[in-house]
Amino acid sequence: MLDNRLIGLVLALAGVIVAPLLLPVANATELLIFALVAASANLLIGWSGLYSFGQAALFGIGGYAGGYLLANTDLALLLPVVFGGLVAAVFAVAMGAMCVRRVGIYFIMLTFAFNQLVYYIAYSWRDVTGGEDGLFGIERPGALLPGLPEIDLNVPINFYILVAVIVGLCFLALLRVVDSPLGQILLAAKDNPRRAGSVGYDIHAAQTLAFAISGFFSGIAGVLYGMVYWIMPIDAVHWLTSGYIVFMVLVGGTSSMFGPLIGATIFILLQDFFSTLWARWPLLFGAVIIAVVMFLRGGVIELVSHVRGFAARRRAMRGEAGNA
Repeated sequence: MLDNRLIGLVLALAGVIVAPLLLPVANATELLIFALVAASANLLIGWSGLYSFGQAALFGIGGYAGGYLLANTDLALLLPVVFGGLVAAVFAVAMGAMCVRRVGIYFIMLTFAFNQLVYYIAYSWRDVTGGEDGLFGIERPGALLPGLPEIDLNVPINFYILVAVIVGLCFLALLRVVDSPLGQILLAAKDNPRRAGSVGYDIHAAQTLAFAISGFFSGIAGVLYGMVYWIMPIDAVHWLTSGYIVFMVLVGGTSSMFGPLIGATIFILLQDFFSTLWARWPLLFGAVIIAVVMFLRGGVIELVSHVRGFAARRRAMRGEAGNA
């Protein structure tokens, strides 16, 4: 397990280094941000078994909250970033406290309803969110914290490096969460909620806490997303964005936190490729999702595990043949 984790971290670091060399820097930055959102969503989907279609609401709330401060104040950069995460976490607690008491399609529809509620508020509250035009004027302050030297974040590669550091720290924190007792409780509740509850675990409290943690990191990603193009668009809180995030998790695989990183990469690359072929590119991506669900239910991470297992068996067979 430790070897797999180390290999995953090394490959992720290699991907971060290579991405701006192969893609436009803005696209590479967007890839990192959605990788963090997908990993945050996997805390609910993969570890809690809660297929939330409200992740875009948390993503957007953080983006609007932090983006409003960046557009209207002179605060150092990390303060609005953390503020956006905290606001999203508070909303996630309220959302989770109501939704976790329902299961299956009822849970999905409740999260979808929360997402639509946030979308309608963002669409209507033009003085704060900019309505359908989005929140403009989101700045990239040079000072990360008061008193620290300034960095020119308007240089794309400088901003990419900053986003990579923040996303990396958040991802390591998520790994720590899933390895913690909370992560084990969530897995136990996912496998058998009645048995987990019967041994004394407060399942609803644990799942609500998972919502809060997922919301915090999604909110941070939302603030970073607003800074990529200096605008927080209304599309960021649309229910389709929640669907895309779920697709990233499913394509990459829910059994590991590295799966959503792979899924986000595949989604961004396929989105760019399919959009050049056909204006209705989501239909093409839908075909990819159907293929994954039908033939690779564990996502790409399962395929990687199968390939590694096959290679290990081949090596073992060769070793036995050599000994014979």
